[in-house]
Amino acid sequence: MNSASEEYPNIEINSCSECGKDIFFDENRGLLVCEECGLVHSEKHIDRGPEWRAFDADQKKKRTRTGAPMTYMIHDKGLSTMIDWKNRDIFGKEIPAKLRGQIYRLRKWQSRIRVSDATERNLTFALSELDRMASNLDLQKNLRECSAKIYRDAVEAHLIRGRSIEGVAAASLYAACRMYKVPRTLNEIAEIARVDKKEIGRSFRFISKELGLNLNPTKPLDFLTRFVSELELPSKCQKMAKTIIRMAEERGLTSGRGPTGVCAAAIYAACILTKERRTQRKIARVSCVTEVTVRNRFSELVENLKLGISLKKNNKL
Repeated sequence: MNSASEEYPNIEINSCSECGKDIFFDENRGLLVCEECGLVHSEKHIDRGPEWRAFDADQKKKRTRTGAPMTYMIHDKGLSTMIDWKNRDIFGKEIPAKLRGQIYRLRKWQSRIRVSDATERNLTFALSELDRMASNLDLQKNLRECSAKIYRDAVEAHLIRGRSIEGVAAASLYAACRMYKVPRTLNEIAEIARVDKKEIGRSFRFISKELGLNLNPTKPLDFLTRFVSELELPSKCQKMAKTIIRMAEERGLTSGRGPTGVCAAAIYAACILTKERRTQRKIARVSCVTEVTVRNRFSELVENLKLGISLKKNNKL
């Protein structure tokens, strides 16, 4: 049974007034009923769903009368019409040869009309670039929508003038990753972007200040799960590295240090304590830092935390 608050968010009843248990919506009878004592709280609710039923994906596609949902990843938010490139009509029949030339001209003019001014051309190029970078990084859909919204806000605030479209688009994607706490570094975004790291960082600082994004700094724990997964380490090693990072944060050892370097050093220390064989070179490659950084952060952890690790024996490749 579905909860009443989940099925119908405009219904304010969440729990039973008699026993305090949850209330579910009975779709067959249109009732709000307590699942514990059976008290009927409301009846004759309006069903706001479709009047048709579908038993597979094809039936659902044929019977639905609405289009795709609105999206920020298309310059017109997906609200304009499109003429399909298949030479078939709405009934699936082939278009006669006499009409194909006319349909081709309609398609061409329709694609031209969709992009009417410089702002829409800017959005068209920037959003396609955003989608390309997000696909290379394998980012989820809601994060892509967030990055597109940030870029649109930057366009509306006239923050693009004097800056490259690719740089602001990459900065918007990085800001969305920071918002959703998805561990992606500037180096990783710079590798797939068509601009350098310095320009992305400059654009990110500018738009985050002007738009008031108020993003928190990244922490070593944000990268831990991803690095451990790529290194194929067991859960006991991850727990040990998490403990080491928290001890380092309490002692102030992460202040002024790169989060990826601290995370890599904690993973290396955890590998030694759990007797998992991973070299500094492999950990440095996964965490996108140098081996010197891993050694320096590792030395700081061993010197300041009581980990029971010999520095001379283990601080080598």
